[in-house]
Amino acid sequence: YRRSLEIAAGRQCRTIAFPAISTGIYGYPKDEATEIAVGTVDAFLSQTAVPETVTFCCFDEQMAELYRETVAALGGDRTL
Repeated sequence: YRRSLEIAAGRQCRTIAFPAISTGIYGYPKDEATEIAVGTVDAFLSQTAVPETVTFCCFDEQMAELYRETVAALGGDRTL
């Protein structure tokens, strides 16, 4: 995530999207993957203004809800 965000910021991209990496056929634990993704993006965005919007693409409603809960736990005015 971090390197993709660095490239996006370097090119002044306003938006970027990430899939739920490795949580499908590779079976990586969904809760752990979500915490890594959201935590990495949150840490990066706390240091830069771009990208302005990060979208997490989820394969199903269960995964989307997990991302919403993880983002909500950060507090603030973040939306997902």
